[in-house]
Amino acid sequence: MPLTRRRLLALASALPLAHVASRAQARRLTLGEGQLDTLSDGHLVLPRDFVLGTLSEADVGPILAAHGITGETVTPPCNLTLWQDGPRKVLFDAGSGAGFMPSAGKLGEALDAVGVGVDEITHVIFTHAHPDHLWGVLDEFDDPVFTNASYMIGQAEWDYWTDPATVESIGAARASFAVGAARRLAEIEDRVEFISDGQEILPGILAHDSPGHTPGHMAFEIRQGSDAVMVVGDAIGNGHLALARPDWPAGADHDPGTGIATRSRLLDMLATDRMAMVGFHLPEGGLGRVERHDGAYRFVPEV
Repeated sequence: MPLTRRRLLALASALPLAHVASRAQARRLTLGEGQLDTLSDGHLVLPRDFVLGTLSEADVGPILAAHGITGETVTPPCNLTLWQDGPRKVLFDAGSGAGFMPSAGKLGEALDAVGVGVDEITHVIFTHAHPDHLWGVLDEFDDPVFTNASYMIGQAEWDYWTDPATVESIGAARASFAVGAARRLAEIEDRVEFISDGQEILPGILAHDSPGHTPGHMAFEIRQGSDAVMVVGDAIGNGHLALARPDWPAGADHDPGTGIATRSRLLDMLATDRMAMVGFHLPEGGLGRVERHDGAYRFVPEV
């Protein structure tokens, strides 16, 4: 069955309200003079076949079961990253907002929990422009949420989602993603700066191309002296299959082959350098480290 927004909303609304409630508490890491918090935007509710993609249940089922995933739906968390460094309050991705699904769009509560108002955000930096990362730039009245922020996004990502041909080529199931992205990007166009691979986009923040999940996906290295954390977005898309079998295609990736190459490169680097990371859909707030394990990898949450 195709993954349409109607199907996503039906899945999300079928869950008990208590399960849909947001958990706003943050995970916190101090780097030099700066502070990093991961903030819950709630979670998604996706059909199990969204995770499977072209993989077989026989292959995938045992790995998911080992992580406690046994039902017909998966509920990946959505972890945004807030970096505070002097006068800058930098938000990586904007969350789902009110227009995607009822289980997500909880960023306002999470910011309240750490004492930061939306009008205090100075920069919003996008890993990519999927609904759960972009649609939160506008509120339920289609007004900008981050009234004093400037925006940064990779040129390739911008070009893909603003190309009128994308809505025709992305497939009927995701056509609404393309329409929604184009509309929201148009609303913030006058405050957008385009960024490129290897660029220090702000002091101590370096952009890394990480395509595959989307054509212009980017990860971001926040570095203070010898300490660093990598905000990987959806380049490492979950805490189970992506680590146990990074060589398998991910059902959510635009280009599965490129996604495998990017994911494998990032995991090797993170494990070798023992660098902290934030994964948008990883458990325990998404903040942790990657370790080599049984010929692959595992995610170890930061305590």
